[in-house]
Amino acid sequence: MIHNLRCLLVLLSLFAWAPAHAGFFDKLFGTTESSPVSSQVPVVYEAFSPVILPTNVSDYRLGAGDKLNITVFNEKELSMEIRLSDAGSFLYPFLGEVVIKNKTIGDLQALLTTRLKDGYLVDPKVYVSIIEYRPFFVNGEVTKPGGYAYQPGLNIRKAISLAGGLTARASATKIYVIHEDDPTGTPRLTTLNAILRPGDTITIDQSFF
Repeated sequence: MIHNLRCLLVLLSLFAWAPAHAGFFDKLFGTTESSPVSSQVPVVYEAFSPVILPTNVSDYRLGAGDKLNITVFNEKELSMEIRLSDAGSFLYPFLGEVVIKNKTIGDLQALLTTRLKDGYLVDPKVYVSIIEYRPFFVNGEVTKPGGYAYQPGLNIRKAISLAGGLTARASATKIYVIHEDDPTGTPRLTTLNAILRPGDTITIDQSFF
């Protein structure tokens, strides 16, 4: 009985001693388990490659009233400023009437390049830019109603500011817009934060309260 008690005490003392001397048992029994990897591992970030957006092509859709500059390198006779007619077209040397309504300036560059290659120039270099956007119109209760040159990114609030702001009788909730590309010409209720489209007609009603 006493012998068994002594063995038990020896075992208990070994368990108490083991955590502080774990390396001893690793060596003694040949343990090959590697030590835990430190959690403080430096983070390696991959190099960031910014997306380069095209700067010579616009999403803007051309229409009547837009004023463009066409440059054909080393061809002064073919470089000129033009304004699109009500049909969204213009006259161009050799090519006659060019219809470009609802197309982008990138479309126009490609069209002129292709058609000038067809019997006129060996390797035409064509660049088109917008000098002046076609107007939008503001009617009703604003200080200076009329037409104003469109600018990409304009909203209704900024358009009204260009027209001198609302009058004292204006309603901030009864604002209507007719989109140029709407064949029905239906006035649609809009808000001050709505994005303006080229050729839009905005009308601000009176407030009766």
